Amino acid sequence: MPDFVMALTTLPEKFDAAALAHDLVGAGLAACVTIVPAVRSVYSWQGSMQTDTEQQLLIKTTADLIEPLWDLIRDRHPYDVPEFLVVPVVDGSTEYLQWIERNLGPQAES
Repeated sequence: MPDFVMALTTLPEKFDAAALAHDLVGAGLAACVTIVPAVRSVYSWQGSMQTDTEQQLLIKTTADLIEPLWDLIRDRHPYDVPEFLVVPVVDGSTEYLQWIERNLGPQAES
């Protein structure tokens, strides 16, 4: 089995996260993208404290697809310094991991 990972990124509250998620799955770079709306982020930016409402994307994929996934996100992301974190999946249900594997890569049009 491949090395499964979850990639994380945040987007502005008004950004069309569903369109980006659709593009990631459609390109075969993610088996599933979960959009968590209305998360609050507190962070330092250019020397001042910021608090923003954002959307969090939880992107289920494999380690070998991280580079093209990051390329697509970087091209579409509106932030100067987008969050892009990759977390290894150390365990999971065999059926779900197999489902992820089957749903990555180029997909046949239906």
